[in-house]
Amino acid sequence: MVSRVTRASVTVDGEVVGAFDEPGLLVLLGVTHDDGPAQANAMARKLHELRILRDEQSAATTGAPLLVVSQFTLYGDTRKGRRPGWTAAARPEHAEPMVDAVVTALRDRNARVETGRFRAVMAVESINDGPFTVLVET
Repeated sequence: MVSRVTRASVTVDGEVVGAFDEPGLLVLLGVTHDDGPAQANAMARKLHELRILRDEQSAATTGAPLLVVSQFTLYGDTRKGRRPGWTAAARPEHAEPMVDAVVTALRDRNARVETGRFRAVMAVESINDGPFTVLVET
């Protein structure tokens, strides 16, 4: 899930671990079992070139920053009962390298990338611009 924001930050144990204070993209990144290197590269390309910034611009054309935060709860299944099921979310030993691969692929494209901290309890703050939020899949 990607939101156009005017600023964003992520804090772990009182320490800001990733932040920007200008227009950019907040990326909540979920990983499922089938995701691999091809999906990581495709996702990085889509995120970098996604034209949802003002005047239909992208991070690639404006140099806008991206804050990438791992978010397994995006794969929560709430179709049965009141407690989400997490079977579609990849296990941490698979998900963490995939999140790292997306971040690396973005940086390889010369994107400005901030990150959260995998498996940490994170406080994510942002100011949505619009609001404008889209679900991006590969």
